[in-house]
Amino acid sequence: MRLTELFLHQLQTEAENSRKALARVPDGRNDWRPHPKSMPLGNLATLVATMPGWIATMIEQDTLDFAPPGGQPPRPPVADSQPQRLAQLEESTARARAALEKSSDEFLNTPWRLLAGGRLIVEQPRSIFIRDVFTHLAHHRGQLTVYLRLNEAAVPALYGPSADERF
Repeated sequence: MRLTELFLHQLQTEAENSRKALARVPDGRNDWRPHPKSMPLGNLATLVATMPGWIATMIEQDTLDFAPPGGQPPRPPVADSQPQRLAQLEESTARARAALEKSSDEFLNTPWRLLAGGRLIVEQPRSIFIRDVFTHLAHHRGQLTVYLRLNEAAVPALYGPSADERF
């Protein structure tokens, strides 16, 4: 199986799971956080919704500076409602899908660089970064399910049944 096919399959699976979790995020709770050091719920939900778009960035650009000198990195607006969150997910997933469909395994094995303040943090093949997007997404989606539980929202069955939902 080609890398692009593998990543397209995983993108579909992860998008379905993200859609289930994002559909449960309560509106009007964007500023809620379980601890002062924790990310607010609205930011976390937006992160989960937009993270698939990172794949397109890794294919379309050679570098990303997440703390550019003298500027702010682009950040998506925090969605205020379930329809907005789901639209963000659909848009970011469509961008990732289109970029992967136009790419090749050879290109996915070319270097990509992550910078902070103009300094190189890590350089490795795009395919490794893309693989890491999926694990990073699963981590934040898991974090989101904890936020759901703490807000009395039903936790969806994702990789297996939850206390609220069976397959």
